[in-house]
Amino acid sequence: MNNLKLIFFSISVIILISVSPSAVSAENVPAWIKNNALWYGQGDITETEFLNSIKFLIENNILVLENDEPIKRNQLEQIIIPNGNYVVSGGNFYLPLNLEIHPMTTVQWINDDIVLHTVQSQDEYGGIIGLFNSAPLNTGETFEFKFTEEGVYNYYCSLHPWRVGLVTVR
Repeated sequence: MNNLKLIFFSISVIILISVSPSAVSAENVPAWIKNNALWYGQGDITETEFLNSIKFLIENNILVLENDEPIKRNQLEQIIIPNGNYVVSGGNFYLPLNLEIHPMTTVQWINDDIVLHTVQSQDEYGGIIGLFNSAPLNTGETFEFKFTEEGVYNYYCSLHPWRVGLVTVR
């Protein structure tokens, strides 16, 4: 029975340490957590008491478990410039109008319209900035830009300035 407790204790410590290796160090672990683990390992507290202490840590966001959803890195996402996008009164906006991505994602704009388009970066006030700027894209041509930092990035078509879009990097 003591071997089973020792194995459970070891696994618990490994889980605690491996949850967020960059944020865990012996100095950051409160003494009462260390004591609970020690007391459980020595048989001084029950398994239920030890598990309740772990439950308390999780429920109070002291111990934060990582999200099961992997963070996508070095991905390719697309924005379509649909046919009819050049028409002022048309409803053919960029698809999607606001693309949400993770850092290190490359965005590819695809011109599916029958006329030339550009992709030009703007600041939040509509001023042109030099972050990215495509040459005029013929039908079927693409332009790519890799977003490395979090933020909201505005862009528009310099040939059809009423067409604006966003890339949100989180």
